[in-house]
Amino acid sequence: MLAASRLGIRAKSPSKGCREADRIAAVNKMADAFEAFLSVSALEALIKTCPNLRIVDTRTPDEFATEHIPGATNIRECFEYLIPNTHPDGIAHLEQHFSTIFSQRGISNSPDEVVVTYEDGMSTGFAQSCRAYFLLKYLGHSRVFVLDGGFHAWKRAGHPVTAECLPIEPAQFRLDIRKHMICPYSDVQQVVSGNSEWVLLDDRDKVEWTGASSSPYGIDYTPRKGRIPGARWIEWYEYMNRDADGVWYMKTKPEIQALLQAHGVTPDQKIICYCFKGSRASHTFLCLQECGFTNIRNYFGSWNEWSRDFSLPIDDRKL
Repeated sequence: MLAASRLGIRAKSPSKGCREADRIAAVNKMADAFEAFLSVSALEALIKTCPNLRIVDTRTPDEFATEHIPGATNIRECFEYLIPNTHPDGIAHLEQHFSTIFSQRGISNSPDEVVVTYEDGMSTGFAQSCRAYFLLKYLGHSRVFVLDGGFHAWKRAGHPVTAECLPIEPAQFRLDIRKHMICPYSDVQQVVSGNSEWVLLDDRDKVEWTGASSSPYGIDYTPRKGRIPGARWIEWYEYMNRDADGVWYMKTKPEIQALLQAHGVTPDQKIICYCFKGSRASHTFLCLQECGFTNIRNYFGSWNEWSRDFSLPIDDRKL
């Protein structure tokens, strides 16, 4: 058969649309191969190959201004925001608030966009990078990852840091809200009343679980101390290990599965995670998700909402 060029026929090159679709497919294929907790080397690969990568730093503005991963944008609000309540109006406020913030910070949820969140260290910021992950996923983002080991791991591996803050081009975040991910207080009430098959899983620090403190913000930050009645407890630190250099990383999937099994938490159960404000609960949510749990929700109001409503029961025995 004669080649097209021999016949004087110009071969058709792939259309711009086809090339774009191929590029998106290649990015997505690579991203889909990664675990949700992303290694430093995997982030390095994404920086080199993913043109539409967004890196979200959840640390304080001062920490970010001192040094950060090149190309990152600082969104402290991912950690500091407190949902007004988990009534429909409170959840609507969260949705509008963060769709606006993510748009302002140049995150669009386009088909080829990948977002990686990070904090200082996995054990030092109450899982704020996981809270950012949860918010992005709740609002519909398809490819979000958390940097395992955080900024500590990035620096220890000898990767570059910078104090330069690049200009941000605003975007329009494409909403695709996943309502099932957030649990309202009314559904928790049903569990406490024995009218639901869902299981409550508390992952707060020990001082909060035992009733010695009301929150990470102070012993008496909220008016009541204790637990939501009937909840089980796995302290969120237990999902991690610290290496010889003091950097905290996630445990392996088999280790986390064994931990959950030891506490009677199994993938056939329906789990509602809670903490103080949905941050550590986002960490547990992500751990369960990675272990194959399919029915998981985050009570985003958590103890901050529950303890302030004196019509809601608590277990305030000192443990």
